[in-house]
Amino acid sequence: MLKTRIIPCVLLKDYQLVKSINFTSFRTIGHMVSTARIYNARNVDELIVLDINKNGFIDFESLEDIANECFMPLTIGGGIRTLEDIRKVLDIGADKISINSIALQNPNFIKEAANTFGSSCVVCSIDVKKDKNQFKVFNNEILDIDPLELALKYESLGAGEILLTSVDKEGKSLGYDWELLEYFQNKLKVPLIINGGLSKPQDGVKAINLGANALAGAFIFHFSQYTPNDIKNELLKNNIPVRIV
Repeated sequence: MLKTRIIPCVLLKDYQLVKSINFTSFRTIGHMVSTARIYNARNVDELIVLDINKNGFIDFESLEDIANECFMPLTIGGGIRTLEDIRKVLDIGADKISINSIALQNPNFIKEAANTFGSSCVVCSIDVKKDKNQFKVFNNEILDIDPLELALKYESLGAGEILLTSVDKEGKSLGYDWELLEYFQNKLKVPLIINGGLSKPQDGVKAINLGANALAGAFIFHFSQYTPNDIKNELLKNNIPVRIV
């Protein structure tokens, strides 16, 4: 059985790493380099950094600073629109890339990326909001797209993983969106990273039992008493394999 991964997922904005609430109301986590060093010391399995600067270009310089300090696998996303963007992100030290808007606009880009760089480095990010009691894809606005159908499409095109974020739960530290996880339960063949709402170690156990393969979060690691090892220990107590150093 594959080991469950604990993955901080943070946002890069104005040369700082931040955490949002419902994709608004940004709160600074800390400086890029010092935060990467903290994660190195805290036994996390991977790190996801999403560049959300609205300046029309990818902040390669800041991302490279993070990559140079990051001793765990690193996924970088935000603003990637071309194969050359992917090449540059991998060249500065990322192990995987995350794409969102470009995948919605041009799904064939997933196939191009997977064929060029391998499916294992292509993470497709899907943000979800509930609208009239139905789950819908969110991309700056609610779209009339079913997130599960979209994830299955991305999988068929070569996505190696799906990063699934509940916008409604994101940043609130009230638990993952359990209905959303149940909706996705055992439907995908590729790993599912659940994000948005992780509040305590027991949430991790419930998420894995509902079909998640990896646990993403950020608020819990910076603004609560829990550490990544607390989550791993709780998973181990429930016979869920994790990496222990």
